[in-house]
Amino acid sequence: MAFFDKPEETALVLVDLQNDFLHPEGAYGRANCSAPAIAALPSKLKPLVDAVRRKGGWIVSTHFTLVPGRDGEPLISPHLKSLRPFLTKGDFVPGSFGHALVDDLAPADFAVDKVAYSAFYMSRLEWVLRKAGIQRLAFAGIVTNGGVAATVRDAHVRDFESCVIRDGCAAFKTDVHDATIMSLGSSVGITKIDELMQDLTRP
Repeated sequence: MAFFDKPEETALVLVDLQNDFLHPEGAYGRANCSAPAIAALPSKLKPLVDAVRRKGGWIVSTHFTLVPGRDGEPLISPHLKSLRPFLTKGDFVPGSFGHALVDDLAPADFAVDKVAYSAFYMSRLEWVLRKAGIQRLAFAGIVTNGGVAATVRDAHVRDFESCVIRDGCAAFKTDVHDATIMSLGSSVGITKIDELMQDLTRP
């Protein structure tokens, strides 16, 4: 059975494909922190996103979020502050340009804020999926070894039928991406954009 044979029960989950990660004027762009594979994702995924919409499937986007504190400075976990010291006031703020899904892929049917690697952690994601009757999840986004992997593993233990789109995800290093995809393959299905496109465009 093709993954989107029951589109009303199936979602394409776009993990953290936000302006602050991808747009030149976003937080990561201003810090010159990117990778070619990450920058290429929106254009690669747009035909798939459009095909899922035409088929009647769901588009769900997860949004990494930095909650502003009393003075507007973001509440940042110590490990993230060490890893990305350039993050500052105004970055990844809910409702901001940087926090939003990139224009090429917008709009999503559901947008879910997340505060950790997994989009299921302390969020409304599972509630939204269950209420909408969504049982199958195809994952794309960034980064493969971070937000994607953590969310996929949490989906697996919650009994969502899941697959990861190998060329629809990216990391800052290709070898890390490849190793993560291999690891995830022991728990969920691994597919490619063109394979899903064939299913979605089949009469």
